[in-house]
Amino acid sequence: MPGRPHLRTGAAPDGRAAPAAHPTPAAHPTPAAQPAPAPAPVSGNIRPRLTSFVGREPELAALRADLEQARLVTLTGPGGSGKTRLAEEAARRACAPPAVPDTSSESPGTPSGTDGSAPEHHTPGAGTSAPDPLAPAAWIAELAPLDDPEAVPGAVLSALGLREVTLITREGTTLQDDPAARLVEHLARGPFLLVLDNCEHVIDAAAALAETLLTGCPQLRVIATSREPLGVPGESVRPLEPLPPDPAHRLFAERARAVRPDVDLSRDGGAAVDEICRRLDGLPLAIELAAARLRLLTPRQIADRLDDRFRLLTSGSRTVLPRQQTLRAVVDWSWDLLDPGERTLLRQVSVFAGGWDLAAAEALCPRAADPLGALVDKSLVVATPAEGGEMRYRLLETIHEYASERAAETPELLAAAEAAHTAHFTALAEEAEPKLRSAEQLPWIERIERDLDNIRAALHRTVGTVPKPPAPAAEGGPPPDETAAHRLVFAMGWFWWLRNYRPEGLTWVERTVALGDDPDDPGDPRYWPRMRLRMLHFFLEVESRTLRDFQEPESLALARRVRSAFGEPPGPEGARFPGLLWPFTAYLTEEPAVVLALLDEAVANCRRHGGDWEVGVSLMFRTHMVVDMPGGMPGIDEDLAELRVLARRVGDRWMGAQIASAVGEAHMLRGRTEEAGEAYEEALRLAREVGAHAESPFLLARRAELAYQKGDMEAAEQGLDEAAQEAERYRVRDTGVFVCFLRAGVALYRGEVAEARAHLEEAGHTIATGAPPPHFEAAFVGLSARVEAGEGRSSAVATAVRALRGARDAQCAEFFVAGLGECLGVVLSARGEAALAVTVMTAVEGWRAETPRSVPGLKDLREVTDRALTALGPSGVAAARAAGEGLGVDEVLALAETAAPRPGPDGSETDGSGPDGSGTDGSGPDGPPWDGTVRSS
Repeated sequence: MPGRPHLRTGAAPDGRAAPAAHPTPAAHPTPAAQPAPAPAPVSGNIRPRLTSFVGREPELAALRADLEQARLVTLTGPGGSGKTRLAEEAARRACAPPAVPDTSSESPGTPSGTDGSAPEHHTPGAGTSAPDPLAPAAWIAELAPLDDPEAVPGAVLSALGLREVTLITREGTTLQDDPAARLVEHLARGPFLLVLDNCEHVIDAAAALAETLLTGCPQLRVIATSREPLGVPGESVRPLEPLPPDPAHRLFAERARAVRPDVDLSRDGGAAVDEICRRLDGLPLAIELAAARLRLLTPRQIADRLDDRFRLLTSGSRTVLPRQQTLRAVVDWSWDLLDPGERTLLRQVSVFAGGWDLAAAEALCPRAADPLGALVDKSLVVATPAEGGEMRYRLLETIHEYASERAAETPELLAAAEAAHTAHFTALAEEAEPKLRSAEQLPWIERIERDLDNIRAALHRTVGTVPKPPAPAAEGGPPPDETAAHRLVFAMGWFWWLRNYRPEGLTWVERTVALGDDPDDPGDPRYWPRMRLRMLHFFLEVESRTLRDFQEPESLALARRVRSAFGEPPGPEGARFPGLLWPFTAYLTEEPAVVLALLDEAVANCRRHGGDWEVGVSLMFRTHMVVDMPGGMPGIDEDLAELRVLARRVGDRWMGAQIASAVGEAHMLRGRTEEAGEAYEEALRLAREVGAHAESPFLLARRAELAYQKGDMEAAEQGLDEAAQEAERYRVRDTGVFVCFLRAGVALYRGEVAEARAHLEEAGHTIATGAPPPHFEAAFVGLSARVEAGEGRSSAVATAVRALRGARDAQCAEFFVAGLGECLGVVLSARGEAALAVTVMTAVEGWRAETPRSVPGLKDLREVTDRALTALGPSGVAAARAAGEGLGVDEVLALAETAAPRPGPDGSETDGSGPDGSGTDGSGPDGPPWDGTVRSS
C-alpha cells in the first residue's frame, strides 16, 4: 500500500530488540531447514559494575517506593554523593529477573551480594530464571559529556540504540526526523525505565524532554540524577544524604582492600577511618579517593592531611570522566554551573561556622533568599528544618573548604562578609543576654547554643586574631577591635557561666584583657569596660584556680582595685552583672563577717540601682553565706520568702534552683530532712531544665547525703554514683571531692575503715594543691580524725581537736561546729576516753538546739553510750553527763586537749590525715562534719 512506512534498520515494534534483516522464507521449505532461534529480548543498557554496591539499601527501598507513586523521581545531591550509582542499581534491580536459588553451590544464609545487596552480575544458567517479558526495559542516557543543551534528545536517542533507525515511506521520504518525537513514538510502545544521568548542566533541556516523554508515554518512568531538581510537574525529589558512619566505614574498608589487600583497619587506623569518613561528609567518591591514597599513606596520615583535601584526593579512576577523577574537579563542576550572584553568596556564606538561618544570610546579602534557594537546589547548601519551624542551612565540610578558597580570591568581599557576620552575631548575643536571666531563657539559650560556633568564629575574629592595639588616641577612645571584643565578651559572660562553658569563657576573657591596659582615671571611657572585664575574669577564674593561686601580690592588688571600683562606694555599675559580684573579691583577704557585711551593702545597692534579678541574686548569695555562719541564721525565713517572690517574678530557672538549694540547706540545718529533700528535688529539676550542668552534680550529691542521714546506704551509694558520673562528665571538681567525703562516711558507717581511707586519700589528691576555705579544712580534718580512730592511731584525738578549733576560728555555723564536736566525742570514745567522750557529747547536745540527729548520728551516740556504760556503769555515765552540761566550745577544747597525746618529733602522729600528712591541704566548697551535714561556701 502506498505510503505505508517501513523500517530500514532498527528496533522491533516493542523496542526490545532489532532483529537482523533476513530473506523471506520459501513457500515450500525443505525438510532439513530449521527455524531460526528467536533473539533474546534486550532489557536495556545498564552496565554491570566492577565494584560492590555498599550501604544504600534504605535509599534503594525509598526510591522503589517513590517510583510506585511518581513517574519522575529526581535524585539530588552534591557531586560525589553516589547519585549515578544508586540510580543504576535501582534500575538494574527493577528490571532484573527474579533469582532462583542455586542450592548446589550456595549454603543457607549466604547473602546475595556485598552488604546484603544483590550481586553485581549473574552467571547464566543455575541460580537465574528466564527474562520476564513484562519487566520494563531499563536504559541510561549519560548527559555529562554534552556541551549543547539542544543535543539532549539526540543523546538519549543514541543511548537507546535508535540513531541508525530511519522511518521512510515507500516513496523514500523521511517520515520523522525530530529526535524527541521519535523518542515518544518509541517509548510509548511499552513499559520503560529511563535514567537521565547528570542533568544539572543541561537542566532546562533535560526538564523539557522529561516532560515531553512522560506526557506522551504512559508506561514510561524516569529516574533523573542532578545536583538540582528538574522542576517538572509531578516530579518527586529524593535528596541523597551522605553515607551514615557505618556504611561509610565499610565502603572505605572495601576500597582499601582493593588497594592494599593486607590492610587491617581494626588494627591500623579504625578511629582514623571514622574521622576520614566524617570529615569527608560521608561522600562516597571522596571516601573512595581517600582509600586510594592507602598506597602511600596510613589512615592516620590521610586524616591528618584532610585540611588540604583538594591536593590530597587526586587519585581517581582513569576510566571515569575527568570531573570525577579528583575531589577538586567534582566541586569545580558545580562551581562552573553557578551564576555570578550564586557564586558571590557561596563565597559570603563561607564565613559561617556550623550553620545559619535566613536572617543571618540576609545580614551578609540583603537579597540572599533567591541565590540561597538556588544553592540549596544545586546541592551546594544543605537545608534542614529546625525546631520552631525555622530552616537552618549549612555547608558540607568539603564544600565549605572550597568556598573558603574561592572567598579568599576576593579579599574585599570576604572582609565585608566577615564584618557583617561579626556584627550580626554580636547583636544576637546582646539581644539574648538579658533574656537568659528571664522566663524567656529556654528558647534564647537554644538560639545561642545553635549559633555558638558562629559566635566563636566572631570572637576569634575580634579577639583571637587581633594583635594588641597601640596606645589609644588622644581623645581617649578604645580601639575599635577592643570595643568589638568587649561587646561580645560581655554579651556572652553569663551564658558561659550558666551553661558550664566556664573554661572556654575564661580563655576568651583573658585574650580580651590582653588587648589593652587598665586606665586609672574613672573618667576615661575605657575605665568601666576594663573594670567589668576584670570582674568577669575573676568570676570565671575562681572555677579553675585555687585560693592559693590568688595569694600572689599582683592578684591581691587587682582584687582590691576591682572591689574599690565597684564597691567604694557601690553605685549603678555595682548593681548589674558582672559588677554586682564585687563582694566576692573580699574572700581572698577578709574574714567571713567582713564579707557578709559587704554582701549587705551589695543587696542594698541592688535595691537602689538594680532590677529584680540583681536584687534576687545578691540576696541569694547573702542567704547562702548566712546559712554557713554562726548566729542561728537571723532573718533567713524572711529572706527566703522574698526570694521566692522574686524568683516567680523574674522566671529565671537558675536563680530558682539556687534559691531552692538555699531553702534545702536551711531545712537541713534544722533537721527537716523531708522538706530539704523536696527543696533539693525542685532545685535539681530547675537546674536541669535550664541546662545549668555545673549545679546538678552537687544537688545529686545532696540527695545522696539525705539518704545517708536517713540510714539508707544503698540509696546513698547509688546517688553518689550518679553525682560522680555527672561531675566527671561536666568536670565539676568540687563535687567530686564532696562525693569522696560522703563515700568515706558510708564506708565508716559500715565499719570499712580501709575503704574510708582510700576515699579520703582520693579527695586529698584532688585538693592537695589548693588553699581550702577554713570551714572545709575543718571538715576534712574531722573526717581524717574519724578514719585515724578507726585505724587505731593515737593521733586521732589531737586531729579531732584541731578540726573543732578550726571550725570555731572560722566562725562556722552552730550545726557545723556541733557536728565536729560529736566527731571529737566519737574519737575520744574509740580511744578509751569513755567519761570524757560522754561529757563532750552532752555539751554538744546543747549546741544542737532542737535539731534532731541523723541515723548515723544516733548510731554514734548509741555506741559512745554503750562503751561508757560498760566502762563506767550508770552512775559514772550520769556523772560524766553532769560534767558536760552547759559547756561551750572553748571549755570542751580545753578538756579534750588534756587527753590528746603530744606530737612526736616528726609530727607524724598529729598531722591530721594519715601516714603521708597531706590530708588537710585541700580546697572545695563542702565537707561533712560527722553528723553527715555539709555546707556550701
